[in-house]
Amino acid sequence: MSLILITGASDGLGRALAEELAADGRHQLLLHGRDADRLAEVARTTGGVPLRADFAALDEVKRLAAEVTREYGRLDVLVNNAGVGFHVDGTTRHLSRDGYELRLAVNYLAPVLLTRELLPLLHGSAAGRVVNVASIGQQPIDFDDPQFARDFHEPAAYSRSKLALICHTLDLADGLAGSGVTANSVHPAAYMPTSMSRRSGMEFVDTLEKGVSAVRRLVDGAELAGVSGRYFDSGQEARAAAEAYDPAYRRRLRALTHDLLANF
Repeated sequence: MSLILITGASDGLGRALAEELAADGRHQLLLHGRDADRLAEVARTTGGVPLRADFAALDEVKRLAAEVTREYGRLDVLVNNAGVGFHVDGTTRHLSRDGYELRLAVNYLAPVLLTRELLPLLHGSAAGRVVNVASIGQQPIDFDDPQFARDFHEPAAYSRSKLALICHTLDLADGLAGSGVTANSVHPAAYMPTSMSRRSGMEFVDTLEKGVSAVRRLVDGAELAGVSGRYFDSGQEARAAAEAYDPAYRRRLRALTHDLLANF
């Protein structure tokens, strides 16, 4: 039985993925969420273990990782799905508890930190997988203004955080080569009927089932065993934005990430 941790499992895509994985009875689920009531509900319906943490505070990310490490000897799959969306017209900039631009913190720094902390458990699996839920919306970070203090726009901040996560996934895959642990990123589907999409102000485009299927394939699809360092658009391997394959861009992003996580 595989042990799978899904972040952002109390709502939307994460919850639907948890429910589908629970239905076949082959997996043990660890379910992260921020809202205690919703998290308890999905834990009841799936039989998963609820793990509450607010990813807008990086010390809570470390606490969550420490809790999982203390209770379990291995982790087979980490699905980094938790995230902050956007409103198409949003221009109000919010900060995380640590003083970072909120989407950069929750959508990027939190999964990077969580993955780093849980890598020993993933190495304890026969074939660990890291699945990072990204987006087709991708924009490069302005390294002169990484916290997006000027001309802030919510969709752009979201897209910056998602390209950063894709870049990190490629770096992670390089570092894990030969270890048996794989790392891939996926754009699940466009504007699925979730609360995140409702808040965006956009019309729904794809079904939730399409998004679940795309992520599920990376979680336990036999055909992707050993596949690493890839970006998928729904069910198909695709090319991310050009910066994801630019060594200089990724090197600058790694340096920025190191600095931002230095105290964690």
